[in-house]
Amino acid sequence: MPTVSAVINAKRHVRPELAERVRQAVEALDYHPNELARSLRMQRTEIVAVIMPQIASPFFTEVLRGAEDVTRSQGYSIVIGDSSADPTEESRQIKALLTRQVDGILLAPAHPAPDLQPLARKHIPFVLFDRIPAGYTGPAVVTNNAEAAFEATQHLIGLGHRRIGIITGKPGISTAIERAEGFRKAMGDAGLPVRSEYVCCGDYRLGEGYACAMALMKLPEPPTAIFSCNYEMTLGLVRALSELGIACPTQVSILGFDDFVVGMDGFSWATLFSPKLTTVAQPAYEIGKTAAQLLLSRIERTRQPSTEESGKASIIRLRCELKIRESTAPPPS
Repeated sequence: MPTVSAVINAKRHVRPELAERVRQAVEALDYHPNELARSLRMQRTEIVAVIMPQIASPFFTEVLRGAEDVTRSQGYSIVIGDSSADPTEESRQIKALLTRQVDGILLAPAHPAPDLQPLARKHIPFVLFDRIPAGYTGPAVVTNNAEAAFEATQHLIGLGHRRIGIITGKPGISTAIERAEGFRKAMGDAGLPVRSEYVCCGDYRLGEGYACAMALMKLPEPPTAIFSCNYEMTLGLVRALSELGIACPTQVSILGFDDFVVGMDGFSWATLFSPKLTTVAQPAYEIGKTAAQLLLSRIERTRQPSTEESGKASIIRLRCELKIRESTAPPPS
């Protein structure tokens, strides 16, 4: 058996003719090493988990693709958890993953104040991504939401819009807070009021985005431009304008948050609309890739106690890109 192990794991030199006989026997018997026993012996599973609030979201799917490319290249497998944006389910999944002894966890919190204590108590390396709790200073990879929203709003102001509405995201979530902050700062810097009737919470959902758009466009003095803070709410906004017979951009400009590729042909989803949508593009793949690299480096440091913990508390912010297309134009005269 030691000879078989040496051949399979390439641990030591075995005579070529003997190694070949072992490989033939392994293939004939369809032998596979016992990974559970190996994990117990080495005290590592080479499995990392990714927990996200909505696995069906194209944004989170692209994040997962980036994370998986990195982990696979380093010999790790990924377990995926969908919390459905439910903090109770998120907590249950974290506890279940701890019993499976995963080596580390990537987490996009479902709640503004997630319970990270179970991970800390078990000394399980983790990295947050996309969203972070207030006051958090640990490892995380997010986008520059406030700056991106500021630039997007400046674009609308630069076109001449003064009555600008915003459909905001889920209350308390850092992405929603930061995007609203960027919007308010751009309006304030331009000396424009943020009218309360022009601010509507869409909760990052299509139905709420639709309801917000209906409410905004039925105001006695509707906005001439609307900034929608994620792709689902933008879909609801587009549907509402279509039902109301309101033309974009001649009657109202649309600027959305999120831009991603659909299908195998590499088309941006925003270019499939008419008019093509002006959007803020998040580097979703890079978020997943960077978060996975950070997590694997933290896992390796836990295996080498003598290694100094350089950068153990680090929030990495990646830049977004404003993609100007056809859905934004000067306001109607």
